[in-house]
Amino acid sequence: MHQLLEWLALPQFGLSTVFIVSVISATLLPLGSEPAVFGLIKINPEMFWPAILVASAGNTLGGGISWWMGFGAHKAVDRARGGATEVRALAWLQRFGARACLLSWLPVVGDPLCAVAGWLKLPFWPCLAYMAVGKFFRYLVMTSVLLYFMPGQLGT
Repeated sequence: MHQLLEWLALPQFGLSTVFIVSVISATLLPLGSEPAVFGLIKINPEMFWPAILVASAGNTLGGGISWWMGFGAHKAVDRARGGATEVRALAWLQRFGARACLLSWLPVVGDPLCAVAGWLKLPFWPCLAYMAVGKFFRYLVMTSVLLYFMPGQLGT
């Protein structure tokens, strides 16, 4: 278990690895950042808050990238069709507006939700703020729960 966590955390790179993995995992690419965050914190417990904050920032940036991808896709479709498009099945998302991005922390649907927010042209900065709150609490809760169930430091 120790070697797996050490490999996932890539301790020789630490926070920069957590940041990059968090950015990539918040896009539509299938990658999870939680093992890297947990591994780094398990090996370096004093890095709890820096790792949570860096992962939250990276994951929020990745959500912003997804938002822009959705926005760009909408513009491209509008240009190809010669007019505005509307997605009726996503009317509920428009009803909630930027607040829906608070759910960007959810597995499977959270990352596409950011792209759909861009597609629907929801305001970028409020979306990003809600993404940041949701993602911060996800890392805080998930890492705290994992540390609770797997207490103690790993020996090197």
